Amino acid sequence: MKNIVNKEWLTKELGASNLVILDCRFSLAEPESGFQSYQDSHIPGAVYCHLEKDLSGPVQKHGGRHPLPELNSFKRFLENAGISNDTVVVAYDNGEGAYACRLWWLMKYIGHEKVYVLNGGWQKWVSNGLSIERVISAKPKQANYQIHLQPQLLASYEDVKNMVINQREKTALIDSREPKRYLGFEEPIDKVAGRIPGAINKFWNEGFENGCFKPIEKQKERFKDIGQDDSIVVYCGSGVTAVPNYFILHELGFQNLKLYIGSYSDWISYENNQIEKN
Repeated sequence: MKNIVNKEWLTKELGASNLVILDCRFSLAEPESGFQSYQDSHIPGAVYCHLEKDLSGPVQKHGGRHPLPELNSFKRFLENAGISNDTVVVAYDNGEGAYACRLWWLMKYIGHEKVYVLNGGWQKWVSNGLSIERVISAKPKQANYQIHLQPQLLASYEDVKNMVINQREKTALIDSREPKRYLGFEEPIDKVAGRIPGAINKFWNEGFENGCFKPIEKQKERFKDIGQDDSIVVYCGSGVTAVPNYFILHELGFQNLKLYIGSYSDWISYENNQIEKN
């Protein structure tokens, strides 16, 4: 897979001058637990990356629970982490994939080419007895970063609204949440249960087994009902767990692919929007 690196590759590359490793561990239930885990131990040389402070902007009336970060703020984060446009960036989380993939997507959105996700994340790294660091390394050397925005990767609220109204063929609106939330049977986070009308369900977690991405043939089977020429928009609750689906679709060669980063939490922030339930 072209956007995934394994532990063997990363072990060999540790300490390379053009490599920056980003630790994206996070818990929605305990937002500071990821940083606490990073302080305790991490892959050598890794810099911590916080979902809500670095990979998201302030929550407002619209935009969802994890809106896009302000781009200049994200640029400063990258520069402070020692990342320039030529840097090889590897992101990892605990192994669930969603937080590392969120970083990966944001890097692609600003035009970064050399960004990868560590397959298996921290859990596989530790379970294999690989090198860890218990102290935070010296502050990275300041870098310069030039953003080259790729707006075609982002679906706006208006894009999704048009998909819902027009319901055209050769389009796919993918809800990445677990089935009971997609069906509207349960909603533990957002104020209204249901889904965006016309969406199909592809639970993001079904793209993993044994803490790693499923092999490419199994991923093809998951998305066999979607055409390579379809216009695809992927969403979840707040634009985090949708990204593993986006990531895999990108790996499978789908080209007309967008992320609705505001996702369901943005959709229901507009009072007149319809929702579907089963």
